[in-house]
Amino acid sequence: MVELDRIGVLIRQALPDAHVTVEDLNGGGDHLQVKVVSSAFTGLSLIRQHQLVYGALKNELASEAIHALALNTSTHH
Repeated sequence: MVELDRIGVLIRQALPDAHVTVEDLNGGGDHLQVKVVSSAFTGLSLIRQHQLVYGALKNELASEAIHALALNTSTHH
């Protein structure tokens, strides 16, 4: 389990202009829906966009603090 606010902090450290929305899907804090909007994604493939976010959360994913991550990325709201 990870604090939801921490997810946003970690993503914004990697993508400073990011607007991050985090939703806990099961109430346990380990199955998350995350939406990230950042101009850093401009011109990047969807896979590369997701890789940037996964990179920001690599420790939480490796430690299994996050068991499931549904990710939505875009360059605009």
